Amino acid sequence: MMRENARAVIAMLIQPIKTRVFKEGEPLLPFVVRHAKKVKNGSIIVITSKIVALSEGRVRRIKDAGTRARVIKSESQWRMRTKHTWLTIKDNMVMASAGVDESNADGKLILLPKNSFAAARRIREELKRHYRIKNLGVIITDSRLLPLRAGIVGVALGYSGFGGIRDYRGTPDIFGRILRLSRTDVADSLATAAVLMMGEGAERQPLAVIKNAPVEFKDKTDPRELFIDPREDIYQPLFEKIKKAKWPGRRA
Repeated sequence: MMRENARAVIAMLIQPIKTRVFKEGEPLLPFVVRHAKKVKNGSIIVITSKIVALSEGRVRRIKDAGTRARVIKSESQWRMRTKHTWLTIKDNMVMASAGVDESNADGKLILLPKNSFAAARRIREELKRHYRIKNLGVIITDSRLLPLRAGIVGVALGYSGFGGIRDYRGTPDIFGRILRLSRTDVADSLATAAVLMMGEGAERQPLAVIKNAPVEFKDKTDPRELFIDPREDIYQPLFEKIKKAKWPGRRA
């Protein structure tokens, strides 16, 4: 089983797709199929959240200096102002500024899609009919900062058509020791790989197609499979004590 997965990973291919600039309020599906003309069975289509949000009209005009803060507050499940940004929880994920973005936005604020899992499910069903294929995955991506690491990585805001987590709990490792906690975050791993290829600047590649991904295709996706209660998060005790820590380059 593991050998088959290893071969699949080696053969996995991510093809970013260069497009024209997506317009606010434009229908998403015609845009996708125009640029991804041929998609084979067993592929995963990756779509940046920005164009999904634009298609949904999730845009706010900047009226004054307080517009951004008001929008962030209204979009957050929880929020805290920090030295650099707003630290928020949105869609059960920790993120900066509730995902409200000004980059590549022409002076506007672009929010996250209203419901990324529902959007991914709807897009998948329509694309399956268009391409006439059975096994198809869809990932809606955004970018995130990891604690104590520089630079962004990709994250799957929503996905459909495949299992988002691979569970090794209860299975033996190579020495026969039974694994108790090990799980692989499949959805975010694929999102990060795709975001690396799609770019974050002026690449103009809001779409990608992943071929030969080592996933289990399925019709129903559980949006809760990756979520963790904040009280159960492994890093919670660390952040409670982090102000007392000594850091390289910081004076004691």
